[in-house]
Amino acid sequence: MELVLEANNIDKYFKKPVLFHVLHHISLQIKKGEFVSIMGKSGCGKSTLLYILSTLDTAYEGKLFINNELVTGKNQQELAHLRNESIGFVFQFHYLLSEFSVLENIMLPAKKLGIKTSEEIEHDAILKLKMLNIEHIAQKRASRISGGEKQRVAIARALINNPSILMGDEPTGNLDSYNSNNILNIFKELKEERGMSLLIVTHDIDFANETDRIIEMEDGTIIS
Repeated sequence: MELVLEANNIDKYFKKPVLFHVLHHISLQIKKGEFVSIMGKSGCGKSTLLYILSTLDTAYEGKLFINNELVTGKNQQELAHLRNESIGFVFQFHYLLSEFSVLENIMLPAKKLGIKTSEEIEHDAILKLKMLNIEHIAQKRASRISGGEKQRVAIARALINNPSILMGDEPTGNLDSYNSNNILNIFKELKEERGMSLLIVTHDIDFANETDRIIEMEDGTIIS
């Protein structure tokens, strides 16, 4: 069993305005090719957990492993490189650069990683656009496309460096049911055809029921 992500006894405290214990002894594993959702009421700690698992938040106790490598304790530069290489992230808001074209937005993380030439990156970006059926908008400005298209562009951008795991924080939260279903089908395809691991925080029970398993959280703990 190949593990892509493992968290051991993660504890998280907020220090202000008063000391608050947000996450209690969280341990979980995500296998290669597994599609997992995290559910729970607002304020239960699921987004906080996701930010720790994606290495964006480093102020926690416990240990985090990505691809069997201990990432806890690495410096910000090492973490930025690891994130760019191994983790794709899709937010509820797509955070596209509106003045850039769709193609340029998708190419950005690969340019940052700096392993491939511009030509290779552009070639990869066009493949991702084709995979998501949006190659026809490659040259459009990001500000000129629909909400559903923006979320697909955000997914293409998250996939550009071929990460081991794709994480999402309410990626269908702002979409209607038609576009939500499209995104769900894209995620399923990534799992089934590319063996990708996915970890998605969602409020949508219909979405969660389509995933391999649901991690349910309550008051900063995993209850099932």
